[in-house]
Amino acid sequence: MAYRFSKHYTLAEARAMMPKIREWLERMNQLRHEYAEISRRVDSMMNAQSDVGGNSVNQSIKLLSDIQGILGEFKKHEIHVKDADRGLVDFPSRRGTREVFLCWEKDEDDIAHWHELDAGYDGREPL
Repeated sequence: MAYRFSKHYTLAEARAMMPKIREWLERMNQLRHEYAEISRRVDSMMNAQSDVGGNSVNQSIKLLSDIQGILGEFKKHEIHVKDADRGLVDFPSRRGTREVFLCWEKDEDDIAHWHELDAGYDGREPL
């Protein structure tokens, strides 16, 4: 049987990743907030027809690079960020021979749901 994903997490493996996932999501949201602040400053400088170069632009590029680095960690571990604001994350897994996602949202204490690959959040089922 051909699978879409090369890595399939057991519930125990996904749970073991949770401290790292929480850390990555928290850091990414901090960076996204900082980026939004800098973008507002750059926009106001552009609207005032001020010189936009320099520190603000350099800082925004660094923040974007740092965000990409965190997203790269998710990708390297084959964990899917479905909604960064909500902290919605899917782990490829299997139920029998079917590929599914274990689904977790940052406000949840534990991974307690799964859904079919094409079902999304609305198709979540309790484990």
